[in-house]
Amino acid sequence: MPEIALRPFDPALAGDRAAVLEICVRTGDAGRDASGLHPDARVLTDRYATPYLDLEPELAVLATVGDEVVGYVLGTADTERFAERFAAHPSSLAPLERREHAGRLLIAEAADLPAHLHIDLLPAAQGRGAGRALIEAFVAALPAGTAGVHLVVDPANAGAQAFYPRAGFRELRRSSDGVVYGRLFG
Repeated sequence: MPEIALRPFDPALAGDRAAVLEICVRTGDAGRDASGLHPDARVLTDRYATPYLDLEPELAVLATVGDEVVGYVLGTADTERFAERFAAHPSSLAPLERREHAGRLLIAEAADLPAHLHIDLLPAAQGRGAGRALIEAFVAALPAGTAGVHLVVDPANAGAQAFYPRAGFRELRRSSDGVVYGRLFG
């Protein structure tokens, strides 16, 4: 089986953006394919991918096999600032939807962990070390002194819930909205 390699997202390559958006949809149902679940896939991509690519592309890292993108990590170093920028970021989402989603990014239990990330891998890339490598690449790209990172997992995604504790995250909160995991640095 070919090796998985990591490389930075390149905003100048249309194929990079297209691959991230496709993977976002193909993993958008608790890690399963969400193609066809929404009349407009931007309901997923305009929440979980496009704003990160537009606002903080320097933190986006891709997992590849040859020329094929098989996964990614996206995120922000400062969730509070990102939420403000997300609410104002033009997208297919109505202004009220953007403001509501921005509000959900601010998680009280993760207040001391300013960074947050989204990671998605196609099934063929899972279980091969790519998830852990993407997380470490994201952490390495954060500004020095960042206290920690958090993320939210769909409660139906059992595989991700098993993975994150092995990658150094601890559960901070569990609800029907998601399972919040955090990792302190240093």
